[in-house]
Amino acid sequence: AALLPPPARGLTDRLYCGRRVCYEVLGVSRQASKAEIARAYRQLARQYHPDRYRGEPAGGEGGGAQAAHEKFLLIAAAYETLKDEETRKDYDYMLDHPEEYYRHYYHYYSRRLAPKVDVTIVILVTVCAISVFQFFSWWSSYNEAINYLASVPKYRIQATEIARQQGLLNKTKEKGKNRRSKEEIREEEEEIIKDIIKNKIDIKGGYQKPKIYDILLFQILLAPFYWCKYIVWYCWWIYCFTIKGQEYGVEEKLYIIRRYMKMSQSQFDSLDDHQKETFLERQLWIRENYEVYKREQEEELKKKMAMDPRWKRYRRWMKNEGPGRLTFIDD
Repeated sequence: AALLPPPARGLTDRLYCGRRVCYEVLGVSRQASKAEIARAYRQLARQYHPDRYRGEPAGGEGGGAQAAHEKFLLIAAAYETLKDEETRKDYDYMLDHPEEYYRHYYHYYSRRLAPKVDVTIVILVTVCAISVFQFFSWWSSYNEAINYLASVPKYRIQATEIARQQGLLNKTKEKGKNRRSKEEIREEEEEIIKDIIKNKIDIKGGYQKPKIYDILLFQILLAPFYWCKYIVWYCWWIYCFTIKGQEYGVEEKLYIIRRYMKMSQSQFDSLDDHQKETFLERQLWIRENYEVYKREQEEELKKKMAMDPRWKRYRRWMKNEGPGRLTFIDD
């Protein structure tokens, strides 16, 4: 216990104004206002600032540029301590309770090492940046899907026929002064075909048309609404199908099947309507029927893999030269 106070007292030499009292450094009382503290600092800073010092004795404390520089640093430290209300409150508490060395040490360095930028602003900027990246990334994927569909003969022929019926392709062929090059006409026809594909084909899944409400920023802002909506829906589900014992509708049956398959809404929507009808015909919303369907799919997948030449080569490689086996190759 006798050895603890000396090193603890040593910490106060590096806190605030050290062994000097900040109020005495600025020549103000503890009851001084912010304006008085600022006025005292400006007067002393003009006197001891290194740029203003020209070799005169520095306040009678030994003179010299070095003494003036050290005095200015002490004045600046005192002003930084007293100009902020929170820091001044901690400093006053240290003057009134000098025995709580480690508490003063913690508060001093926790304020000095605290981030200068508001964490809320950093999080907001990060979320906005991620949201912008998401939106443009989804648009890029959507445009790639449209470009691919425009290159498929089946969809391209259908889109071209629709464009001819609507008279869109005839407008591209102009004569006289408004006549354009073949390259310009070809580019315009390509854009017309892509627009028709966008309007006629409903792309689902990962390449669907992006919506601004799906980005991270709007998902965070609308999270309370979604939670309330889910709670209301869940209470309705319990009341209708658990308490009252009503039969499931088509939407409810498909929802249960999707939950069994562990698929997201977008993944399930990308399935063909014929496939969904098959699910309903087999009554897969019943757990036992779904387990049977799942085993059938696993067996069918095993048969396909057994007949696949690439899978056969992989099994042969695993059997003869798989990982963990050391071989010496002559070549």
